[in-house]
Amino acid sequence: MPRNRILFICSHNAARSQMAEGYLRARYGDRLEAFSAGTEVSTVSPYAIRVMREIGVDISGHWSKSLKEFSGVEMDVVVVVCDAAKSACPFFPWAKETIHATFRNPKEFSGTDDDIIAGFREVRDEITRWIDRFASGTS
Repeated sequence: MPRNRILFICSHNAARSQMAEGYLRARYGDRLEAFSAGTEVSTVSPYAIRVMREIGVDISGHWSKSLKEFSGVEMDVVVVVCDAAKSACPFFPWAKETIHATFRNPKEFSGTDDDIIAGFREVRDEITRWIDRFASGTS
């Protein structure tokens, strides 16, 4: 049976969309196919890799992908996870459904390494809770 295809979009495909892709693939990969992309290409945040590893999800092999790579690729759902991407690409014509589920930008966290990690954990937990609700049909 074909799996529903979900594309997470963020501005740089460095943290939020990467965490979402990794979590959905690890937790629900048997029935949902996860992808992520950015309106610009960057590098995957080492903080995102670290906080995902804490919950048993390895995204260390992920790389930042441009939204252009998905041009013409049909998706069941596109989830825009940040306001910057929402304004840059408010419409993804190859998706059956577009959802705007904005999460705080962990790039904006500052302070000590512990402060930054704590912020990334909060965003990770917000994303994973949202995905759990989405996957169960109650988002």
